[in-house]
Amino acid sequence: MKVNEYVSEFDAFFGKLLDEHPEMVEDQRRGWNIWWDHTVDLEAERLARTDAVPTPAYYYH
Repeated sequence: MKVNEYVSEFDAFFGKLLDEHPEMVEDQRRGWNIWWDHTVDLEAERLARTDAVPTPAYYYH
């Protein structure tokens, strides 16, 4: 005997949406890879930090 589990209205909606549009999962993966799963150039990051011109404390002279 299986006990029914509660499914929120949002989870039911989102589950149905993904069932009807499976291409959305791949689109989500591509978006994740664009923003999060990429190689970071540490030298470029260091250069960007050290090359920046500091903003004066009060720059509305």
